[in-house]
Amino acid sequence: MHAIIETGGKQYRVAPGDVIRVEKLAGDIGSEIELPVKAAFKEGGELVSGKVTGTIVGADRAAKIIVFKFKRKKQYKKTIGHRQSFTDVKIGDVLV
Repeated sequence: MHAIIETGGKQYRVAPGDVIRVEKLAGDIGSEIELPVKAAFKEGGELVSGKVTGTIVGADRAAKIIVFKFKRKKQYKKTIGHRQSFTDVKIGDVLV
């Protein structure tokens, strides 16, 4: 059984036991969360409604990216760095 969940503006196909990296979620490491389900599928491919639970197993930040702004002939240069926060979630159960 697998499901399609949506979090952080993105959709993920998950099955029990998967570990996925999603945009930062509120919650402490080890806490249980319920993820919003777009669709759940049984083994035969039948579409059913369901619920997905997971556990937060980690949180970190991605590598820094550099954003460089530049306007020619005006002596304008600006450099900014950005590090995106993310959360690792272990999928527990896909309930129908």
